[in-house]
Amino acid sequence: MINVIGLGYIGLPTALMMASHGVEVVGTDYNKELVATLNAGKTTFKEDGLDELFQAALKAGIKFTTEYQKTDTYIVSVPTPYDKFSKKVDPCYVVGAVKDVMKVCPKGATVVIESTVSPGTIDKFVRPVIQENGFKIGEDIHLVHAPERIIPGNMVYELLHNNRTIGADSKEIGEKVKKYYASFCQGEIVVTDIRTAEMTKVVENTFRAVNIAFANELCRICRHDNMDVYEIIKICNMHPRVNILQPGPGVGGHCISVDPWFLVGDYPSLAKVIDESMKTNDSQPDYVLNRIHEIMKENNITDNRRVGLYGLTYKENVDDCRESPTLQLLESQEKHLARPLKVYDPFITKDIVENQFHDLDTFLNDVDLVVIMVKHDEIRQNMDKLKGKVILDCHNICTLPGVYHL
Repeated sequence: MINVIGLGYIGLPTALMMASHGVEVVGTDYNKELVATLNAGKTTFKEDGLDELFQAALKAGIKFTTEYQKTDTYIVSVPTPYDKFSKKVDPCYVVGAVKDVMKVCPKGATVVIESTVSPGTIDKFVRPVIQENGFKIGEDIHLVHAPERIIPGNMVYELLHNNRTIGADSKEIGEKVKKYYASFCQGEIVVTDIRTAEMTKVVENTFRAVNIAFANELCRICRHDNMDVYEIIKICNMHPRVNILQPGPGVGGHCISVDPWFLVGDYPSLAKVIDESMKTNDSQPDYVLNRIHEIMKENNITDNRRVGLYGLTYKENVDDCRESPTLQLLESQEKHLARPLKVYDPFITKDIVENQFHDLDTFLNDVDLVVIMVKHDEIRQNMDKLKGKVILDCHNICTLPGVYHL
């Protein structure tokens, strides 16, 4: 039996996937309300295919509890925030989970850390916890790192099809854990050492962050000299060895906006390109705010209450607002404007910010300038409703004439 610790955006889909493919699973989370919701037969966030996967796992016998189980295998999938000042990973949730596992686990158990951590975190923070509890690593407790590789909005598909990395102290234990993931994963599963597994996950997200920063910087250069950045990127990407990503209003989520900072925090004198790239991405919401001011002035819009931000989530067609560029922009806006901008997102049903709307038509009727912060399917399918509005399209999806871009 596997005890999955942490039933959030990563732990829950992982637990459901294993359970629905024949693995006995008990999911544990300290959040009593979350566990109660799952035991009532309801999922805790929206995700394509998640409800169907949930029903399949329930039929297979998955259980949810706030109690840690006594078993031979644990998967720890708890959050790993970072300290915004030091740029270092905050391993407190991982350390806390491992401490609780040590209270109930038998000798010979395997502890798999799925949470994304910076290289060396397991050596520095997790191993000492195990040793302090009187266990000998490699004999009494086996330690593994199996970082997730999925993205909100496409989790179920990516859990099934993405390649995986298993880092372990011994090949034998690595292969044993590989079998659990191979119960559902159709991609290639590579077994390596723990530190390499830690590094590869962070490097994957860092590569994407640097690429996005390049696109955002290119966008600013092209704006300065009145060039079409989208046409330039399109032509450049025709080269077989060039793949520039698209500029946008900023970088959100709990991976690309966070993981690269781990390298900056751990290697401040070495990670210069990464550091500058992250600063570029972090400053993009301010750049959008400046564009809003320019467009307001050009169109004689004097009241910022007539400006509306479409989208609150960090990416399209999900209900995840973590590190959202819109939230970053609103936080920055508070420093400069007394009257907050209007906001609407079809996926956010509860009020989380001031001046939030819950109906597209009502929102559009109340604004003159629409800023497309998120490219939800809803706005793509309702472009005709934007006619007559001043539009700042941060994703180059609007085909109406006279649209402003970044």
